[in-house]
Amino acid sequence: MTLEADNLECVRGERRLFAGLSFRLDPGELLYLQGRNGAGKTSLLRMLIGLLPPESGEIRWQDRSIKSDDFRADLCYLGHLNAIKEELTPLESLLAAARLADEELSEDDAIDALEQVGLAGREDLACKYLSQGQKRRVALARLVKERRPLWVLDEPFVALDVAAVDWLAGLISEHLQRGGLAVMTTHQLVDIPAGTVRELRLG
Repeated sequence: MTLEADNLECVRGERRLFAGLSFRLDPGELLYLQGRNGAGKTSLLRMLIGLLPPESGEIRWQDRSIKSDDFRADLCYLGHLNAIKEELTPLESLLAAARLADEELSEDDAIDALEQVGLAGREDLACKYLSQGQKRRVALARLVKERRPLWVLDEPFVALDVAAVDWLAGLISEHLQRGGLAVMTTHQLVDIPAGTVRELRLG
């Protein structure tokens, strides 16, 4: 499995954010995207998941265009917004996300995932009553049982305390040890104890 970006160019409005951008990511590798606000980090992530076409260049997954259905089936994307409904409980949110992704997730597995992110006892509390950090944990709980090979994560450590940051770093490490790939933006460099970590700075 490989993710390749070849000579990408990104233009937003009348401004060129980057051009001539190329990289290749192999199993067990994590790419840290860095750069100031407005440098194009989120735009690049949107390109990598097929939501934003590049001005020029190409993105390939396993030597094929990311426009293929195979790519969608191999991708797990977690945006910088939590993408949860305030009226749903954490348990309902996790089960609904699995159904939307066409993945099998039992209620017991969902409860276990929520326990792992520190939400034991809050599974049936509406998300609107949770703190920002707890809401972020609800979103991150999707990753506990996630086995898709490519993870694209936009600021996953936002609103997390030190213990939760360490837990998530360990989860990403396990993903890389299984041969998974990851692309991630973050304003705080976090030590990922396994896999190969590479850095790409925009701007």
